[in-house]
Amino acid sequence: MRVRLTGLCPLLLLWSACVPAFATEAPMQVYTRATHTLDREWKAIVDPYENGYYDYRYQPFDQRAEPPRGAYFMDAKPASPTELIEYDFDQAMSLQVPGDWNTQDPKLYYYEGTVWYRKRFDAPARRPSDRVFLEFGAANYRADVYLNGRKLGVHEGGFTPFRFEVGDRLQDRDNSLVVKVDNKRRADGVPTLNTDWWNYGGITRSVELAVVPAVFVRDYRIALESLEDREVAASVQLDGARGGEKVTLSLPELGIRETAAATAEGRADFRFRVPDAQLWSPTDPRLYRLEIATTDDTLADRVGLRTIATRGKQLLLNGEPLFLRGISVHEEYSADGGGRVRNAEEAKQLLLWARQLDANFVRLAHYPHNEHMVRLADELGLLVWSEIPVYWTIDWNDEGTYRNAQAQLEAMIGRDINRASVVVWSLANETPVSEPRNRFLSRLAARARALDGSRLLSAAMEKHYREDDPDVAVVEDPLAELVDLVSFNQYIGWYDGSLDKIDRVRWQIPYDKPVFVSEFGADAGQGLHADPGAIWTEEYQADLYRRTLAMLDRIDGYVGTSPWILADFRSPRRVLPGVQDDYNRKGVLSEKGVPKQAALVLRDYYRRKADEAR
Repeated sequence: MRVRLTGLCPLLLLWSACVPAFATEAPMQVYTRATHTLDREWKAIVDPYENGYYDYRYQPFDQRAEPPRGAYFMDAKPASPTELIEYDFDQAMSLQVPGDWNTQDPKLYYYEGTVWYRKRFDAPARRPSDRVFLEFGAANYRADVYLNGRKLGVHEGGFTPFRFEVGDRLQDRDNSLVVKVDNKRRADGVPTLNTDWWNYGGITRSVELAVVPAVFVRDYRIALESLEDREVAASVQLDGARGGEKVTLSLPELGIRETAAATAEGRADFRFRVPDAQLWSPTDPRLYRLEIATTDDTLADRVGLRTIATRGKQLLLNGEPLFLRGISVHEEYSADGGGRVRNAEEAKQLLLWARQLDANFVRLAHYPHNEHMVRLADELGLLVWSEIPVYWTIDWNDEGTYRNAQAQLEAMIGRDINRASVVVWSLANETPVSEPRNRFLSRLAARARALDGSRLLSAAMEKHYREDDPDVAVVEDPLAELVDLVSFNQYIGWYDGSLDKIDRVRWQIPYDKPVFVSEFGADAGQGLHADPGAIWTEEYQADLYRRTLAMLDRIDGYVGTSPWILADFRSPRRVLPGVQDDYNRKGVLSEKGVPKQAALVLRDYYRRKADEAR
């Protein structure tokens, strides 16, 4: 994710100084605030040649001192019968926000390119001193944002929030918000050109206006820092502060009420003990009401207190050994023909499907999912792995690509740092070892540690085989030295050999760290039945699950797995007619949520693991 702001100076994550051009925005907690929604119907113009952005010499209209009225972001009407305006949002098609365009119109199913979105709205009620922020949950991939014909800025990255302060640009009536959304894949992008999921385009998450006072609570951090002493460390960041403002932090159910003065940078720090706190866990996901108050502003949230750590090859939640009964999940809900998850109800259905497997953990692959997912995971007691789309082979040598990846990492951590459910930040998936890659991921790991030292770091690595013994699979990667959880993907019995090979493989993993198997699986068409040896069948997939789970149990330090994947999902790589039909069929459920035989195998295994832990 990159954010470029025009005429605005955002705070950087962790509240450091402002930098020009592309910059990383400071996180801003908006989810629990009262907001003015700009969701539902937007007008839209499909623009594959980007005629609304470039002139015929391929020069951007928005770089001119006075852009022509024919530029789409001007949202103009002919001023006279002789004025040539070759677009009309009022007569254009409509698209729903949040939502991808691919599943809203059959003509856009495979479309990659530019679509212009337009929303007209009246400004919300506000006092002269109030500030107004325009918040986007996400737009894939590049978004150029214009308000009343003036450019606010640019955001790159398809899965993280971004915002602009717009109070001085709002009209009381009939504002025109235009967003140029471009989902073309790029060699220097994150992710890059080649992935194994659908490149859904559009404004895929909510758009809101947040009205806040001149000095407001922008962000906070809270974490149980010491399990033994039950000591909590917290901080609150004010925006617009001059220093000396009083900030009160309360956990009413625990009898906590602490007050501190903000520094000149607007930060107030707190430290206190909660000896009677009930710690958050999958079996008892206790959330406490948190209240933060200043003279002019209040922010309320619900937070859980817990610790996550490793000790040798053990994984510890609140000091107790933990086995991750997981499943990987894409942010896709196709039960009703849709694509990207559009609301909390769809997000909850995915998590409830995971719960039906007796899972206590979800790997949210391969990008930051919407905020509904992690907040619902808090409530449902599902541990979460969250990752950024540093996927397969991106441009390891391009500094702009690195800055993009780091910005997405910062945005993911900034948004979800207070979610008790999130226990793993993942840096990458299936990236080939090389010196440029190692340098790239080492920088990301260092940045993640600096931003949040309270969670585990991992990445989905790969295996290879010993030259002198092809039945010994080896996980050895310089990245494993940098992470807390040694995680890897493997597809023995599908992409790698026959089912019988699963029974023979032994593992060599030379690290005194917990081992997590982040992917395994096989494709199966739901309802496709035959002899267990026939691929694509439910029987084959179920047999692979039985053999693989038995194999994983033999790995030293094995602390869990997240098989690939919860439900079938769209991918343009999967074209086999009558079986795939644009879907990766490795789900243990169909795209409609119908269980395959492998779902029952996995559920029974997890129930046994849960019984063993009691």
